[in-house]
Amino acid sequence: MQDWLDDLEKNEPKVYAKCLARVLELSEQGSQMRRPHADYLRDGIYELRASCGGIHYRILYFYFGKNAAVLSHGLIKERVIPPKEIERANSRMTLVKNDPNKYTADLDIE
Repeated sequence: MQDWLDDLEKNEPKVYAKCLARVLELSEQGSQMRRPHADYLRDGIYELRASCGGIHYRILYFYFGKNAAVLSHGLIKERVIPPKEIERANSRMTLVKNDPNKYTADLDIE
């Protein structure tokens, strides 16, 4: 996830700013965040939504415990989120649940 954000920051600063704004909104609103900025996909996987220049960027995430939203990965959306991307996030959710300390990172988003 951090690599994806770093690439956006370097190559697409406007997109990075929009994605970062969504992440910050999520940190403030948590599970109260709704459309158009976030949406539930399936199987415990949600998406943060940002658009720039007609391109739709998505950050898939899930909740862990009462207060933690875990960012799985980012992607550029075409017509729909491909099922393999939801499965990828779901696999990461399983990894985090099985060993949360191994998969904890501090994102530098200031």
